[in-house]
Amino acid sequence: MSQFSQDIYTEPSAIDSNTLANLGPLRGMAGIWQGERGLDIKPKADGARKQAFVERIELQPIDPVTNGPQLFYGLRYQIHVTKPDQVKTYHEQVGYWLWEPATGTVIQTLSIPRGQIAMASGSAAADATSFELVARNDDDSYGIRSNPFLEYAFKTVEYRIKVTINADGSWGYEEDTVMLIKGQDEPFHHIDRNILFKVAEATPNPLAR
Repeated sequence: MSQFSQDIYTEPSAIDSNTLANLGPLRGMAGIWQGERGLDIKPKADGARKQAFVERIELQPIDPVTNGPQLFYGLRYQIHVTKPDQVKTYHEQVGYWLWEPATGTVIQTLSIPRGQIAMASGSAAADATSFELVARNDDDSYGIRSNPFLEYAFKTVEYRIKVTINADGSWGYEEDTVMLIKGQDEPFHHIDRNILFKVAEATPNPLAR
């Protein structure tokens, strides 16, 4: 039996236009953030290598989104990462964080300019201060897609991110990207972590202005 209603067209009758008031566990992430002590554990030919990084993340509320009866509140985000004291981009990423109140589902979509996209999901209570999302490359719904070279040489089979909202208003994450690297017998766990501190408030979404 399907978990979904037979009515796939009718939208919810009452939708609050103020996204910032309806973000559930994402509420503590809205705004513009800076992290000065990021750590990246990445693969190199001679083994794992640690790299410090500086990160800026902008997370701005979007208007409520519906797929028929399905309702999302969300944040559009952009990440820009550099090595300390450098200008050149080390990592860039764009996407959305989405909250579905009816099911308690959190979704992250991501796209990076290496020819790779992913969508991860997890469950959380509306007042949760910690949650974890997962994407797997063999999942038809929440999956991972990469360009042919990455599939050949650095195949990503799982992406996992754990977010923690801290009592002082900061928030942090730890990512574990599991890769099958050509010539290596064991999966490689590409780890990224950082703690973010707010430098500016979010701008209300267009409908709420």
